[in-house]
Amino acid sequence: MGRNGSGKSTLLQVIAGSIHPTEGKIRYTSGGQPVNDQQIFRYISCSAPYLELIEEFRLQEMLQFHFRFKALLKGYTLTKISGMLNFSNTDNKPIRLFSSGMKQRVKLILAFLSDTPVLLLDEPTTNLDQAGIDWYLNLINEFSKNRTVIICSNLQRIETGFCEEKLFIEDYKR
Repeated sequence: MGRNGSGKSTLLQVIAGSIHPTEGKIRYTSGGQPVNDQQIFRYISCSAPYLELIEEFRLQEMLQFHFRFKALLKGYTLTKISGMLNFSNTDNKPIRLFSSGMKQRVKLILAFLSDTPVLLLDEPTTNLDQAGIDWYLNLINEFSKNRTVIICSNLQRIETGFCEEKLFIEDYKR
């Protein structure tokens, strides 16, 4: 948790391996064994407003592309994922023509349905209306069990009200 500009997104990007820390070191382990930095993408899925979708793709193309790199949770298919998004008339529509809320839903579903033990969410309800927020809360309820979930937010009641532990980034700054 923290105010705008406090470093939440930067911390999440360091954890994800997207950027290197200016000090210190991130060590990744799984089952007590070290994980090579080059393989961390297999363990982490992430959704953030600054992550881009391939806008020329249609939804099915985006899903196919993403799940060539990440394992899909067992029991799910690309068709089932499309239904979970609750979109209508998007089969032949390029993602660039999706609303910002629709794009955010796609980012979230890609992260939640990737079979990874760690789920990183940066401001997950950005651009979502109330129906989208309710949808997000259902995803959290259904897909966060048996995973480490880290959420960066300044919207305590909406995005993180269910969290068991909250850290305020300002408490750790020098």
